Amino acid sequence: MTGEGLARLQFGVMTVYHFIFVPITIGLAFLLAILETRYWKTRKPEDRKVIDFFGRLFLINFAVGVVTGIFQEFQFGMNWSDYSRFVGDVFGAPLAVEALAAFFLESTFIGVWVFGWDRLSPRMHAWSMWLVAIGTSLSAFWILTANSFMQEPVGYKIVNGHAEMTNFFALLGNPQLWVEFPHVEAAALTTGAFFIASISAYFLLFKKEYRDWFLPPFRIALVVAAVGSVLVVAIGHEQAQHLIAAQPMKMAASEALWHTSALHAAWSIISLFNPATHHTWFSISIPSMLSLLAYNRLTGRVQGIAEIQRLYTHLYGPGNYVPPVLVTYWSFRLMILLGTLMVVVAIWGLFLLYRKRLLERPRYLKIMIWSIGLPSLANIMGWIMTEVGRQPWIVFGLQKTAQAVSPTVSMADVAITLIGFALLYATLGVIEVRLLLKFIRIGPEPQDHEAVSTNAGLSSLGEL
Repeated sequence: MTGEGLARLQFGVMTVYHFIFVPITIGLAFLLAILETRYWKTRKPEDRKVIDFFGRLFLINFAVGVVTGIFQEFQFGMNWSDYSRFVGDVFGAPLAVEALAAFFLESTFIGVWVFGWDRLSPRMHAWSMWLVAIGTSLSAFWILTANSFMQEPVGYKIVNGHAEMTNFFALLGNPQLWVEFPHVEAAALTTGAFFIASISAYFLLFKKEYRDWFLPPFRIALVVAAVGSVLVVAIGHEQAQHLIAAQPMKMAASEALWHTSALHAAWSIISLFNPATHHTWFSISIPSMLSLLAYNRLTGRVQGIAEIQRLYTHLYGPGNYVPPVLVTYWSFRLMILLGTLMVVVAIWGLFLLYRKRLLERPRYLKIMIWSIGLPSLANIMGWIMTEVGRQPWIVFGLQKTAQAVSPTVSMADVAITLIGFALLYATLGVIEVRLLLKFIRIGPEPQDHEAVSTNAGLSSLGEL
């Protein structure tokens, strides 16, 4: 393990942990806005209690997400100072807009929403949550604008050895951004929908006195989950087709495609191979499927790793431009598997709702309860494939990861902070889970000695 390897491991651990909370926050904000818009129409007391219940869970998740996000940003100055110097003039602009506009928007109106019950009209209170939802999505948009530059640099020039922005609107029109942002947004809505559907399924199955309370949010969440999961698959297909042209090495590595395919390229469902010798022991493939995925037709060659390596050597000079194939291949497969399971679970639930047999199928409700983690695992696998598959580049075609590490930070420093952050995040994880379970156990009608409103839910975050 080198200093670069430790720095990458530390950033990877912190990013994966932080990204557990980001999609849940975005998705829950939109689902809460929908639920409160419904409450504005119904004015049923039980609907408000259910919104208040999910609001406590949202606030806990939001608080942990903010804390972990702040620690993540420290990485740029601690372990990646050469990266910050090289790309800061470009990377800093969208992050500044995210902090000054989007994050302030969502933070301000979260406060309005929390303390606005009985102070604002139901209409204005519902609008405050819609503004929170818009703010969370804008935050994701600006962060993905910065990330898209790393994937596909546009709107810049190199001046004195570092990148300077020449066209801000080119960043906003980055083709990578407009396949990446819709994919992440659809995944976030699916994540929030599965979160609400899974917890609602728990009450439908084990707390039958709350069936009438949690059936409406379950229905809404299930519809969003079904639509969102199908959109994730469809937009992910568009994103993969874009990568065929923009980052062909990433796509070749995700298929463990060592040499350019035949005219009818097969897609491997599963393949056991040695990445060092390129020897494949076992493979199950679908003929012509890779051509279909790449070009929407049954014919079309897909470039292989060896040919792209020779091309990149010609373009960028001597070096190894092959990412870790094993990680890229399996993270892509796991993402596809988890995404398929989400589509099946969501559409199965819609079918049961349509046939009015949902409450007669306790097995399905149990499956839905355990499905709460499917979107988060799929999100993690997707980001691992996206970031690991870009290696050895930190900014594609401009700066390698090895050139981005802070030169004055020792391996010992990185190792110590890695252990420290890992322990801190593990502690936050335990507290988060305990708080969520506590409020789920309390339910939507807490006793007098327990939390009685979203305000109390916010106060309980002092336990963090």
